Amino acid sequence: MPSSLFSSPQIPALLVLEDGRSFRGVSFGAPGETFGEAVFATGMSGYQETLTDPSYHRQVVVATAPHIGNTGWNDEDDESGQIWVAGYVVRDLSRVRSNWRSNRSLDSELRDQGVVGIAEVDTRALTRHLRERGAMRVGISTEELDPARLLDKVMQAPLMAGANLVSDVTVTEAEVTPALGDRLFTVAAIDLGIKDMTPTRMAQRGIEVHVLPATTGIDEVRALAPDGVFFSNGPGDPAAATEAVALLEQVLDAGLPFFGICFGNQIFGRALGFGTFKLKYGHRGINQPVMDLTTRKVEITAQNHGFAVDAPIDRPTPTRWGEARVSHICLNDDVVEGLELRSASGDLLGFSVQYHPEAAAGPHDAAYLFDRFVDMMAAHKDGNA
Repeated sequence: MPSSLFSSPQIPALLVLEDGRSFRGVSFGAPGETFGEAVFATGMSGYQETLTDPSYHRQVVVATAPHIGNTGWNDEDDESGQIWVAGYVVRDLSRVRSNWRSNRSLDSELRDQGVVGIAEVDTRALTRHLRERGAMRVGISTEELDPARLLDKVMQAPLMAGANLVSDVTVTEAEVTPALGDRLFTVAAIDLGIKDMTPTRMAQRGIEVHVLPATTGIDEVRALAPDGVFFSNGPGDPAAATEAVALLEQVLDAGLPFFGICFGNQIFGRALGFGTFKLKYGHRGINQPVMDLTTRKVEITAQNHGFAVDAPIDRPTPTRWGEARVSHICLNDDVVEGLELRSASGDLLGFSVQYHPEAAAGPHDAAYLFDRFVDMMAAHKDGNA
């Protein structure tokens, strides 16, 4: 049943970027102030999955789609137990919600979770500004409407570069997602900010998934006798996540098959000896073209990353475990979108992708990567039989 999204008179709100550019709008969600890194996401749909993705922790998301909120909010599509974005910026907030699964509005959900939003902003101008100048710190306020004074507060906010945010988003104790049907494999999934759909996709393939805290040690991983190890997506700068890199090096030393997504791809890159760097404005959306260099097929993918791996596209790189190479690239800008590690005999030891094959929200072109993980674990199991 359609219902109004604005439950109170409109309240003025102000958005100020760290370079001094400001935008005025009206408040929605919770009133107050918030600060973070301004980034834009190009998805036409899937805002609920975006807002509940832990990878967006400490980021203020600008929706490039001009009309947001018409499908409301439901209890099925959350990717975690809370909204993680620091703030939300939209052009036109839908004044009604109309979807058979909706049971409350976007406005009310943000308000209930204390998340500050601003609407009636020229998001096209804001997005163009971020494309030209790069992602930067931002503040949104309904309390301080003087741009100069709000800018002073923005400049005191922490930078994303150098930020280790894994401890903010990881589980505090192990959680198990049972396999659907017969259990074929057991996977130790290191939670760096995992999305709920990821263990679901694995469970659909007969995998029992043990989601483990980021502080888990190699002995605890070994105790599970896993058939494979997975490193999830997550927020922050991979260069600061040194404990995760050290654990992955031990996983590879132990000869356990590895699969990583997004932040897990960056951690894999650092474990293999590559560097990482901050992209100017990142890749965020559900329409990013990627080529799988193994099959030469092009996938339309869901992405959310502000950092990338610095690895050579044109040649393999020797490591102490075998030969590493870039397996996927973004067709827009040649950014590394995947890595793989093979033994001297050519066996696949580990692989990762920078994008989101769990497709929540997003296209399903890359779902085969979960099958590739299953095949790798099966080959490893047969080889050790």
